[in-house]
Amino acid sequence: MLKLKDLMNRDVVAVSPDLTLRELLEVLAEREVSGAPVVSGGKVVGVISTTDIFDFQEENAGLSSRPASGPDDTDAPGRKRGGTPEGWDPSEEAVEWTRATRSRDLDVLDECTVADVMTRDVLSQPSSTSLERAARYMLDSGIRRILVIDKGKLQGIVTTTDIVRAVAEGMLKS
Repeated sequence: MLKLKDLMNRDVVAVSPDLTLRELLEVLAEREVSGAPVVSGGKVVGVISTTDIFDFQEENAGLSSRPASGPDDTDAPGRKRGGTPEGWDPSEEAVEWTRATRSRDLDVLDECTVADVMTRDVLSQPSSTSLERAARYMLDSGIRRILVIDKGKLQGIVTTTDIVRAVAEGMLKS
């Protein structure tokens, strides 16, 4: 039976809660990911995604910041705090949007930090969790990435894309 430890990405892009949102978006664009755990003092204190930033701007700054090419997800099932519909990965749109905003005057990106926007309720599973159980947990929780944490230490991350890849490559066959 495949476990999270067999599939997790150990090269995790983790960010500090002190980064500005613009700095965060640049890190995410550079690493071509749509979210990251937030780590302070060696401990995971939250998680943040491009969707969190878009939603934060819309809710608090009144800016229409969601990338124009993103879907209309106003009634998407299972959506959390704005969220996005299943299957939409905003990383490509976020990269384009981040680059475009470098020339615009969007102060909120420079004035607010990761700590202002991050989700503090960290959803995680130990590395010994079966992939089937982790997938069910992700589906029930409405999340697209799960942090793999053993004894309080971040070990890796598994995304919905990792699970789809495992299925497509036949890794789940007994």
